Order: sequence, then structure tokens, then C-alpha cells
Amino acid sequence: MVGGGTRTAELTLPGFCHDVCSAIHPLAAASPFFRSLGIDLDLVEPPAALAHPLDDGTARLVFRSLDGTARGLGADGGAYRDLIEPLVEDWPQLVRELLGPVLHAPRHPATLARFGVRALRPAASLARARFAGEPARALFAGAAAHSILPLERRGTSAFGVLLLVLAHATGWPFPRGGSQAIADALADRLLSHGGEIETGRNVTSLRELPPSRVVLCDVTPRQLDGLAGDLLPERYRRQLQGWRYGPGVFKLDYALDAPVPWRAPEVAQAATVHVGGTVTEIAESERAPWEGRHAERPFVLVAQQTLFDETRAPPGTHTLWAYCHVPHGSSVDMTDAIEAQIERFAPGFRDHVLARVARGPAQLERENANLVGGDIAGGANVLGQLIARPAPRLVPYSTPLSWLYICSAATPPGGGVHGMCGHLAAMAALRRSR
Repeated sequence: MVGGGTRTAELTLPGFCHDVCSAIHPLAAASPFFRSLGIDLDLVEPPAALAHPLDDGTARLVFRSLDGTARGLGADGGAYRDLIEPLVEDWPQLVRELLGPVLHAPRHPATLARFGVRALRPAASLARARFAGEPARALFAGAAAHSILPLERRGTSAFGVLLLVLAHATGWPFPRGGSQAIADALADRLLSHGGEIETGRNVTSLRELPPSRVVLCDVTPRQLDGLAGDLLPERYRRQLQGWRYGPGVFKLDYALDAPVPWRAPEVAQAATVHVGGTVTEIAESERAPWEGRHAERPFVLVAQQTLFDETRAPPGTHTLWAYCHVPHGSSVDMTDAIEAQIERFAPGFRDHVLARVARGPAQLERENANLVGGDIAGGANVLGQLIARPAPRLVPYSTPLSWLYICSAATPPGGGVHGMCGHLAAMAALRRSR
């Protein structure tokens, strides 16, 4: 089956369709490549892109509407608008600047500079400096935690700012029926143009491939080194071997007999829920994996798609998708810690569990070799690796072999379901071949 991490399967009980890895797709809606294809996707956009429940029984929501979001943040609404609104207005110019190599000649330098001023700050300090109240600080920290980095690191604000801009510019939708629909739509387009797809074959060396003018590898640096071996110069191999992978994830998929009983009923307006409490708690949770620790109160990313997509579960039942960040290659079972966090904001949650499936870093890597140590991002999102992915090259995506290219999440613009890595790698190969 095609799809990599963009797949859907019955992981718990018959009739319950769970997204194996990726679940919510703001970058799919924003992707210039996907828009250029015009592929037939039924994208579901919930009333709210994101909900962040708080201990006082309330929640803060991010709506497509900037006005509605700002109103919900009370006294911090103006600060939120000042941070996000200029970039929402800039988005048509900003999208191609961000969804490509970091090092490039910008078409809109002033627009990119406006983003950069916000993006380069550590998320924890920006949240505390920009917002006076804890709800807005926590909301921003939760979005920034998608960086899978300590929130004290420079550049982590980029992830929070980008995801919040996307919430207003293009939304945080998901495909009806499951993420597999994206992979299937792309495969159908390829087949319609005479392409062929072969699955179920384990390739251990590039020498096994039939002769061709160009080979594009959707693999991380470790796999590229293993596949190419001594075909590559030793210096480039050392660069691939020095690629740094980030923390892993511990993932849970649930079959439920009812929706999650959130204490704040407004959480049911969003498919994506950030469960983590305050900015201080989220920062501690995201720091822990980098220090080899497992957070006692992990920041948990939750997706509750069946509130808006009845095709994924039998009538009257629901699925739930949840994960937290853990140290690279961790073997610790985080089920109790994750469920305690959900129960904290949704008392009685465990009473509705019909079945659960837990998958830690080792199992994730067995299922998908690109998820090295459970790293779903294709490599640590540290600044150095964002600038040169996966190694310094005059032509990104190229390798020292004129016919070989790499096009995974370890290449610009990085992880996410947007197709831009493969699209830009293919364009680079076409330019060179001409």
C-alpha cells in the first residue's frame, strides 16, 4: 500500500479507521503543489482548527476567523492579532518563500523579513513577552510544540506562527475517510499519466533498481547511505551519517463508544486538541525528551476526526488519535501518562474506551524505516539542519551522483504532508537533465 505515514488502517476493531501517522493536514490545504494538481480530495474543515483546554474548565479555540479567535483571547486578542494578522495578509506571497529551501533568493524579501522577525525567537520567550495571560501563552506554546524542540530554542516560534497563520489562511482540514485518501489520490494521478507503482518489494541497494536516468529516494539520510553505499563519495557519506534525528513519539489509537467527555464542551468544535496545560508545563514536556527524560505530564496531540467524519467508525462510535514526544528510541510505555493528561481535561474518558493500540518508537520504525527512533519529522528541526537538509549542496535535493536525488522530509521544506519535497526534487532533476 502506498502512503508511508499518510495511511489509514483498522488498528483497533473492525470498522474503526485510524490514521497510522499523519492525521490533520494544514500543509496539504496550503501546498502550491497539491493545488497545481487539482486532485479530487474531500477535505473536512471543522468549525475550529484547534482547541486548547485549560484547568479552569474552559478552552481557547482558533477559528478560521481572526476576529472570532481574538475575541476568545480577551485582553490578549489585540496582541494575537498584531502577531498573526500581518502574516495572514502576506500568505499568498509568503507560501512559496516558506515551502522550499531556507537559503534562496526571496521574491518578497520584506514579507519574508516580517515572518523572520517573529519566527527566530524562542517560542517560550515570545509567548511570555507577547501575551499577558496564560491562555494565550499556552495556545501559542502548543502550536510551537509541533517543532519537537525545547521551546527555549531559537526558531521554535516559526512553527507556532506558521501553524496559526495556516489556521486562518487555509484552515486545518483532514480528508474524509482518512489520510489514505491523499496517498490514493496522488497514486491515481500518477497512474492516469502512465506511471507504474510497485509495492511489497524490499530494496536494499540502488544496484537492484532497473537502469534509469534519474532516481529519487524518499528516504532519510541513514537509508540513503545504506542504499547507495560506496557509490557515494566518502565525504558525502560522512555528512549523511552525521544527520541528527530528533525525539520519537509514543502513539495511541482508540476505539470509543462515545465522544471524549471534555469538561469544556467547546472543545468538540475542533478536530485537533492540544492537551498540555500551561506554557510552563508544555515547555517542560518538550524539553524532557532532549534530556533523555519522559515528561510526567506530557504534551499530548489529539485528533478527534469522527466528530466531523462519520465514515471512520461504526454508527454511534468514535476514534481517537493521540501521541506525545519521548526520547529517541524510547521503550517506555506512556499509555498511563497520556490517559492521565486526557482525563485531566475530560474526566471519565477511560470509561468510553472499547479498545486501544499503543505503538512506541521501535514499532513505528519497524513499520516505516523512515521513522528512525520514532522520529516522525525525518530529522531534528534544529536550525543548522533546517538550513542545509540533509547536507550542504549548491542544488538542494541533489547528491554527488548526477542521477540520484533525495526527496524525503529530510529535505526542504521538511516534514508535513505537502508534497513539496518531491515536487522540488523532481523540478531540480528536470532542470539538470535538460
